[in-house]
Amino acid sequence: MDIYVARQPIFDAEQRVQAYELLFRSGLENFYPDIDGDIATSKVISNSFISIGFDELTKGKKAFINFTRKLIINGAATALPREAMTIEVLENIEPDEEVIEALTRLRKQGYTIALDDFILEDKFKPLIELADIIKIDFLASSKDERRDIVQKYKDRNIIFLAEKIENYEEFEEAKEIGYTLFQGYFFCKPEVIQGKDIPGYKVNYLELLKEINMPDIDFDKMEAVIKRDVSLSFKLLKLVNSVAFGFSSKIKSIKHALVMLGIMEIKKWLYLVALTEIGDDRPDELIVKSLVRAKFCEFLAVDLKMEKRKSDFFLLGLFSLIDVLMGQSMEEIIEDIPIADDVKAALMHEENEFKRVYEIVLSYEEGNWDRVEKATSQINISELQYPKYYLDSVEWANKIFAFN
Repeated sequence: MDIYVARQPIFDAEQRVQAYELLFRSGLENFYPDIDGDIATSKVISNSFISIGFDELTKGKKAFINFTRKLIINGAATALPREAMTIEVLENIEPDEEVIEALTRLRKQGYTIALDDFILEDKFKPLIELADIIKIDFLASSKDERRDIVQKYKDRNIIFLAEKIENYEEFEEAKEIGYTLFQGYFFCKPEVIQGKDIPGYKVNYLELLKEINMPDIDFDKMEAVIKRDVSLSFKLLKLVNSVAFGFSSKIKSIKHALVMLGIMEIKKWLYLVALTEIGDDRPDELIVKSLVRAKFCEFLAVDLKMEKRKSDFFLLGLFSLIDVLMGQSMEEIIEDIPIADDVKAALMHEENEFKRVYEIVLSYEEGNWDRVEKATSQINISELQYPKYYLDSVEWANKIFAFN
């Protein structure tokens, strides 16, 4: 499967490449398609960092990546090493309290913050305090505006980047008034880089999401799942062997790679890869709904005093929409799903204890209180905790999906 990323170099005053801005592309045509900003940035991160590799794209230089409000607040940048990238805050992001708090956290963690297409307005002053780099659009600004921004903030140790430089005269003007980084068609247009992505099996992604939410992560189980999926194996080894992690020796074993990354980095990587792949071309709500159901089922397992089978109840909810996510009937794919027979039976609407829990979750989701009461009476547990379980499940699912 072909994947694409465009890169445009960022130069210093001697026209030496200092960094690259990475841009979403859906094909070899060099233009930005009509696509949701959150999806575009997620694809740039996934395609650049995991599939093609930052090493190949940037040759050791920093990557500038546009971030939307949602991805800033959700801390999506922490899935990437701070040494490898600069977070570009898009010009349409309002600097409200949530945004400022999120950017403050990122800056404390060592991430570089750039303000894209910056405009000199009072409401953007809080962003100035957090900015390492300010980018000024030379096409959209006047000579006075370009000069004023540098004069006003030149004592704040901020780097000024002149973008959309179209000719030699603009380049010379920018240097003269204090800009030290430059980007635009005068130097070169964005170059589309084509790479190959090996398609993954979506059931493997779902199984890994279940495994990383176990109280004690079993690296042997995770290794077994990843080893049977060429796409996951390729992406994981490419990730850990990238210069971004700086391991002194090449890592060739899947289990060694997992141990070296650590639980938090594994989770970030899996959420980024799995949620992007599972829900590709499907509404985000389907993925979130699957996660809500999974967590709700897990809560009910405890009430049933079936803690030892919590993971099976989790899988019941997680796989409840797999037919929709994969575009196949449940009958077609049920045999290939790596779950217990009684969970499979429940998904096929056969009567058992799992099916009754499944009925409670679906009925509560639909607000069908008569069916909730009837299903609850069949397994003899209390309904009092259902509102809390549901709200906690929604909150948990939204946090998980924040990595997508």
